[in-house]
Formats: sequence, structure tokens, C-alpha cells
Amino acid sequence: MEDKEIIALFFERNEAAIAKAARKYGAYLQLIARNILGDDAFAEECVNDAYFKAWENIPPLRPERLGAWLGRLTRNIALNRLERSRAEKRGGGETDTAFSELEGCIPSNSPDIAESIAFKNALNEFLAAQSAEARRIFIQRYWYFLSIEEISKENGASKSKVKSSLMRTRNKLRIHLEKEELFI
Repeated sequence: MEDKEIIALFFERNEAAIAKAARKYGAYLQLIARNILGDDAFAEECVNDAYFKAWENIPPLRPERLGAWLGRLTRNIALNRLERSRAEKRGGGETDTAFSELEGCIPSNSPDIAESIAFKNALNEFLAAQSAEARRIFIQRYWYFLSIEEISKENGASKSKVKSSLMRTRNKLRIHLEKEELFI
């Protein structure tokens, strides 16, 4: 079923919209949440919360790319849950490791830097200038929170090649952000 048809079901307030969205995007959303939280049960709760948020927000919203929009909802819900878990002294899959890797190239002078429009634009511009392979590896690690092993397997590359690619891309990102005066 096409996204437009699923969105039309949401606009009709037809509960089949959630079932259709789950059939089409459920595995994708579960992967995002599981990679952040490291737990299938918590991931499933986050995915269900994302469907609920979709039900609350469509209408009036009409996402252009339903899968990407649901993915972003799921990711944000999972990251919020992880933050709450950290406050209770529990861990979270590959997320902690990935965040610690980014500490050296993402500015920490402002808690809202990752949400700023300037930062998002600079990051998108930076990623667009990278090779397809470097961009894919970077996104797999820092958006989907895949492990080095999973990225290696997905790309048919050695672990050392993945690690090197990530290190080079992080270094380039820091330089890019410094030029954009977003890294202080």
C-alpha cells in the first residue's frame, strides 16, 4: 500500500491506518528502536508510541515521506526513553558508544546544538559532500546505531575499514563545523 493511501486512512480516522503502517514499516521502526535501546520489549513499546503519536498528529500533519517521518518519531521516542533509563542507571545498546565517539566532533557548548537549524543544515551539507560509502557508514552508525560488526557485515567491509571510515568522517565533520563556526 502506498504512503498516500495510508495517510488517507489516517485522515479518515480509520484504525486500519496503523495496521497498514505497521505492516509496511514495522520491522524498520523496530530496528531503529532496538539499536538505540538494546531491548526488544522496550523497542516494541517505542514503536507503539510512535504509531500513537502518528494517530494524534495525522491530521493535521501530512508527512511527505511516511516511513522517514515514522522513523524520526520512533528514534526520538527511543532516545527519550534511553535518557530516562540513564537517569535510572541503566545502559542502552550501541547508543552510548556511538555518542561517546561523536563527543570529539559535535560541539557540546549548547544543549540544543543538535536541534538547531544551522547545525542540521551544516550536517546535511557535510554528508552530501561525502562519498556514498562514507555517508552510508556514518548514517548506519550515528542514526541507526548499528554496531561496527553489523556495519561491516552490511557493507562487506572489514571492521578496521569501518572504524577508519568513521574516524576520518568524524574528523572531517569537526573541521567542517569549525569552518561553519558551529564548533567552539
